[in-house]
Amino acid sequence: MAICCQSPFKPINVSFNANPNSTSRKSLLICNFSHSKSQSVPLVAEPEPVLTSARAFAPATVANLGPGFDFLGCAVDGLGDFVSVTVDPTIHPGQLSISDISGPFSSSKKLSKNPLYNCAGIAAIAAMKLLGIRSVGLSLSLEKGLPLGSGLGSSAASAAAAAAAVNAIFGGPLSSLDLVYAGLESESKVSGYHADNIAPAIMGGFVLIRSYEPLDLMKLDFPADKNLFFVLVSPEFEAPTKKMRAALPAEIGMPHHVWNCSQAGALVAAVLRGDVEGLGRAMSSDKVVEPRRAPLIPGMEAVKRVAVEAGAFGCTISGAGPTAVAVTDSEEKGREIGETMVEAFWKEGDLKSLAVVKRLDRVGARVVSSIPR
Repeated sequence: MAICCQSPFKPINVSFNANPNSTSRKSLLICNFSHSKSQSVPLVAEPEPVLTSARAFAPATVANLGPGFDFLGCAVDGLGDFVSVTVDPTIHPGQLSISDISGPFSSSKKLSKNPLYNCAGIAAIAAMKLLGIRSVGLSLSLEKGLPLGSGLGSSAASAAAAAAAVNAIFGGPLSSLDLVYAGLESESKVSGYHADNIAPAIMGGFVLIRSYEPLDLMKLDFPADKNLFFVLVSPEFEAPTKKMRAALPAEIGMPHHVWNCSQAGALVAAVLRGDVEGLGRAMSSDKVVEPRRAPLIPGMEAVKRVAVEAGAFGCTISGAGPTAVAVTDSEEKGREIGETMVEAFWKEGDLKSLAVVKRLDRVGARVVSSIPR
């Protein structure tokens, strides 16, 4: 199926500077990223494709990080999705078709080849709309390296890689924020309008969402000379984001509000200082979201306890779960922690699980190969 990028897909209202070399764009990329959804897209010349095809990778992400519900997230190295986009003369100009879905997690019935019901397709169409593509058709293939409903930003990785690949085909005129907006169009269809997965999937590293209207993103630089390892333990259990969000309280008391705000502030300070121990303490201290979600994931409370007992600086639920994430400053120690967490999932939750130890991904979505025109 081919879908036109001009219609009937809902337009994204976002303004961007058409001159990628302007001073204002450079300052936007170096500092905070800010846009308002209420702004309209200016008329710009349709770019010509500079590549015949582009293959992009986008990493897994850990959202929330404990007290940072819907406003903090980070990217994880070595796990993610690949998307290839090709200029295809058999596709009607201005349209997109999904030609193939492959990879170790491609068998899910939830993965549709209809671009309007596929995270990669929605984001690719959104990027085409931002670029004003009308003269060429594109075909897309998705390689799923992340399982659905894992709490590792599976939908965001597909969306980020797709938007990055489309942008690369036309010379990369879209900014990082534009790509985040394209990804948000996809995320909003899956689990709601939140950027704590898609922003780090695009930008890499730690990202704080300062506001959503206007969208204002802050990249938090973890010091390059500090060691940070994520212990990710994924049980064979699906925790759909919509279901896990439905478990959250409609209101919270002032004491818990103050506590979580203080822990989120401590987490940000720990990231900027490269304080892994402080990061872990803050990450483990959520009193609002985790207490509601942990009981829905068999064995999660025991997994968190044994992770800390084994030497992790902290442990919490990754995104909506069911993956548990712990942090440490040693890869070897991380493997030991992972083994205890796997054992706890089995003993306390009757769930098989897999543990991996990964570093912070500082780059985000990127093109890994391409063919020039």
